[in-house]
Amino acid sequence: MADTTASNPGGSCLEKLKSYVRTQKGFILAAEILISFIIIICYAASQSGGYTAVAICEMVFAIVFFVIFMMELDKQIQVVNWVWSDLFRAGIGALLYIITSLICVIGGSGDGARIAGGVFGLIAGILFAYDTYTIFLQIKGSGHTAASTGGRVFNIYF
Repeated sequence: MADTTASNPGGSCLEKLKSYVRTQKGFILAAEILISFIIIICYAASQSGGYTAVAICEMVFAIVFFVIFMMELDKQIQVVNWVWSDLFRAGIGALLYIITSLICVIGGSGDGARIAGGVFGLIAGILFAYDTYTIFLQIKGSGHTAASTGGRVFNIYF
């Protein structure tokens, strides 16, 4: 006989997903995943599908960070500074999307799918840049520092 008093882990995960997507960070990560998937489809339909690497990598990284933040694993795994890692992920993603998309839009004459992928890539670059900006504001507001001296002041003279 099954135990009916135990909580349903699938329902709990689905509830976490629904509640996390309603947050600003969850919505941004979900939008990054969706637009990366659209870009993958556009580049795959184009005559030169070699531009899909950026979209695939950024989508996988966005999915990983989405799951980590949704399941609150960032609070359990404290070996990695997740906020700074997310800042670098979003910043590098913005730069890569903007560079790749400009190449596709400028050099994609006659290939509508490549141009469409480039336009969506520019939108993704703006979205990733906005994500970088919001993470930067979070770091600036919370007082994260690169290195803490534990309240002591060191005077180093050369």
